[in-house]
Amino acid sequence: MNKVLLSAALILSAAFAKAQDTTKTVETPLTISGSVDTYFKYDFSRFRNAAGSSNIPTSFATDQNSVSLGMIDLAVKKKVSRTSFVGEISFGPRGEGQSIPNAGTNGQSFHIQNLYVGYDVTDKLNLTAGYIATFVGYEVISPVGNFNYSTSYLFTNGPFQNAGLKATYAFNSKVSLMAGIFNDTWNNYQSNRDVSTFGAQLFVSPVNGWTAYLNVLSVKTSGTIFDLTTAYQITNAFKLGLNGATFSAPDAVGGGFEGVALYPQLAVSKEVTLGLRGEYFKTKNGGFAPAGPAAGQSIKAYTLTANVKAGPLTLIPEVRLDKGKQMQFVNSNGGPAKTASQFLIAAVYAF
Repeated sequence: MNKVLLSAALILSAAFAKAQDTTKTVETPLTISGSVDTYFKYDFSRFRNAAGSSNIPTSFATDQNSVSLGMIDLAVKKKVSRTSFVGEISFGPRGEGQSIPNAGTNGQSFHIQNLYVGYDVTDKLNLTAGYIATFVGYEVISPVGNFNYSTSYLFTNGPFQNAGLKATYAFNSKVSLMAGIFNDTWNNYQSNRDVSTFGAQLFVSPVNGWTAYLNVLSVKTSGTIFDLTTAYQITNAFKLGLNGATFSAPDAVGGGFEGVALYPQLAVSKEVTLGLRGEYFKTKNGGFAPAGPAAGQSIKAYTLTANVKAGPLTLIPEVRLDKGKQMQFVNSNGGPAKTASQFLIAAVYAF
């Protein structure tokens, strides 16, 4: 792998030097964007855990019967000629403890979401290096990028960020291919041993309004995930999204997970959109998933969400019901239960 990295560095240096000869300096202004969010959640089992975990063990919005913080997210980016950078940092509970679901904070008040540089070798070929939000999956960390405020099991069990180097080639506006090498562990600024993860993404847009991404991440020490993410704006009012993934853990751990989530959304007016997330998630035999059922067991989760917009502010009321095949939740008496349900309302302001 060291030889591969050395060869890549030499090729990139040569390409950079050649491109510099013909580059005219075109500078764009520094742009600042971000969001702030807050929420209230009520679990109908009245489950409250001092360790900060939630009855429904997906990421974020874990506090029970409380007006609580999400995060403030700040991103800056700039491009000069062929070069660019992106830096994004978050403050607050939603941005903390991301590598372990429901683990609470890691003793810090901030988390770096993105920190990378980019270079356009040509109009079609781009190189990017640094700590990058993962290309795998339908949902993201920032609530601005999601329709639902709570997250899916697929999101919680998948990667959040990958540090490494990637190259993206756009054949045309409808097809592009990305390939890269990344650290051997997910969600870490530093590798555990080496830069040995292979990642790739094929993007296709068969017709206007329809996008699809075929993704893979694979390394011996962390496992292999295959992922499909697609969305189709069928009419001006109706959008349908889908995310499917299968993950095989390393042999030393065993197991993994697989699942699919469907995202139909209907805009009933310019200000109000209704959406349903229906998800099926299963832990493979012989292992476990960080957030999910025991080995060989499955969960069905249904989340009904509305987005009510008032300029840059979005109110998100949401009702969620999760149902497992075994007793894996807590009921109102503190005993085991097959189902869990919750209501939340969030306010997200984007700028």
